[in-house]
Amino acid sequence: MRRSGAWMTIWDDRILEILRDEDSGTPSKLAEREQIRVKRPQVSRRLQKLSERGLVKPLGNGVYIITERGEGYLDGEISTYEDEPDEIRENGGEENDDGVPSPGGI
Repeated sequence: MRRSGAWMTIWDDRILEILRDEDSGTPSKLAEREQIRVKRPQVSRRLQKLSERGLVKPLGNGVYIITERGEGYLDGEISTYEDEPDEIRENGGEENDDGVPSPGGI
């Protein structure tokens, strides 16, 4: 079972799964996928956040690959829960860095 950090969105798992299946990807190509229902700018922001957390690695020219840590997360071997907590909304709910409810808060 995956243990998602509060900073993660539902799109992060899907992005990581596609990168594992496809070996690499760009924000534009990922945004075109049926499983991803957000536009390229948000995919780009999520890739940046995933890169900061060591789950993906940028290769240059907008191309990203999944890292061993990212694979470990998908396999349920690595938890991202202990990573830096996100902000708490006034109503007590959690939201990620994009202001979207996190998977655990839905």
